[in-house]
Formats: sequence, structure tokens, C-alpha cells
Amino acid sequence: MAARKPIVAGQFYPGSESQCRSEIADCISERPITAKLPEKIVAGIVPHAGWTFSGDLAAMVFGAIEKANKNVDTFVIFGATHSHFGSAAAVYDKGSWFTPLGEIKIDDELAASIIKKSKGAQANCEAHKYEHSIEVQIPFIQYLFKNAKIVPIMTSPAEYAVRLGSDTAECIKSSPDKKIVCIGSTDLTHYGPRYGFNPQGNGEEGIKWAKDINDRAFIDLAIEMRAERILTESMENQNACGPGAAAATIAAAKTLGKTKGVLLAHTHSNEVMERKFGQSSSESVGYAAIVY
Repeated sequence: MAARKPIVAGQFYPGSESQCRSEIADCISERPITAKLPEKIVAGIVPHAGWTFSGDLAAMVFGAIEKANKNVDTFVIFGATHSHFGSAAAVYDKGSWFTPLGEIKIDDELAASIIKKSKGAQANCEAHKYEHSIEVQIPFIQYLFKNAKIVPIMTSPAEYAVRLGSDTAECIKSSPDKKIVCIGSTDLTHYGPRYGFNPQGNGEEGIKWAKDINDRAFIDLAIEMRAERILTESMENQNACGPGAAAATIAAAKTLGKTKGVLLAHTHSNEVMERKFGQSSSESVGYAAIVY
């Protein structure tokens, strides 16, 4: 059985169980949920930066799911692809993952069902070896949903992503005895000279544009659940690093009957630096927390 070891523990998030639990508790308490939540949440979009920068937004999404759904049997996690770009989504279809909080098992039955149903999905555990976009979410699941399983799926910004999401939702519909939630992992605009993207110049005005205009264009499409447009928007305006993951999540939520998303929070790394450390930067990365 395949067992994936953590590769960014001690970097993107703490490397010990006690530190992980303490920081997750801090993340949950840092941003209380004030938005009116759906009666049942079937999907969410989370950021995947280091917990110092975006852990509180990720915690909002998982906290909202726990509040609305109580228990979840399986999380299907569509992840951004920073290093692997294949012709199909890479499904981690068997075994388990480890984090400092211990082992979490793969829902191999659901994984097999998704691979069988969707032409855009194939078993590929190896592709997940060095990717962090899914890993940083796992401890939140282990902390809040102790018996949950996962189906990690790395999803490139390709046309198959929308169909993959719809097919995944059909597999979920075929498992009525399970509570299954889809998660899409993406950060938003990477702005500044470090990222080679600064169309509005460097400094405060450019970063403000990145958040208020560029990020917001992506967020509005996500809330309106326009999965196909998410893919083209991100390519045209570079306002998401995981548009395939977001598109698959939105398509799944739509197939499961949702018509609109709920924005829980939106920030960027420069705001976090100013608030936590009293420092600013010429770069920023956007983060949003959305549920369906």
C-alpha cells in the first residue's frame, strides 16, 4: 500500500504534532465565521500558502464545513499543480498519507469510482510526491474530522477539469450513505517583480489593484460558479495558481445542486505581514476562503 510522507512539514506548517495542534487552534480562533452559511456545504476553496500567511482562511473553510455538516466521511481534494502537468488529473488512489498528526487513509473505493467514471482522471501516486497544495490541508482535516478519509487529485488548468468535477459529483451521488465534500486548493494573484507579474507597477497601488481588481475578478466568477470561465480568466489575468482545482470544485458543487458560493474572507500576504509583523513588501499573493 502506498504511504506518502509529508514534504513541507516544518516549512509550510509545524513539524511536530503538538505545534500543529496549537497552530490549528490559533488559526480557527483567529477568524470567526460571520457569514451566513449554507445549510449543507458540499465544497470549498482554500489557499495553500504557509499557515502563517493563509492558515486562518483554510481553517475558516474547514471550520464552516464542520459547523454545517458535523461529520464528513471523505474529502476529495483537488490540488494545484506546481510541478506536474499531465494530460489527466493525478489521483492518489490507494494507501494513506502521513502528517505530524498521524495517518489518514485514502478512500480507495471512491478513488476507483472517479477513475472509472472520468476520462480526465488516472491513478498516479508518484505525481503527488513533491506537491504541497494538498498536503497543507490535511492536518486541518485530521484535527476537525478524526475519522475522515481523503482522495487527493492533482488537477492541471486543462479542459478536463470541469468534466472531472462533474464526474466526481456523479460518483458522490452514487454514494448516498457517505458524507463527501470537495475541496479546491488555490492561491490567487502572485503580484510583483519576484513573480514576473506587475502590470500596474510595483508598490502599494499595484498590490491594491491585484487584490481589488485582479483577485476580485476570479472570486466573482467562483461565487457565480462559472467553472469554464475560471480557466480562461486565470490564463488571461494570472489571478490563480490552481484554476483547474477551483474549476473542478465549482463544477462538482454545481452538479450537486449549488447555485452560488459564499465568500468567507479575502486577503493577501502583504496585509498579513503588516498585521502580524509590522512589515511590508513589494510583492503579494492573494488568498480567498469560499464555500458552497
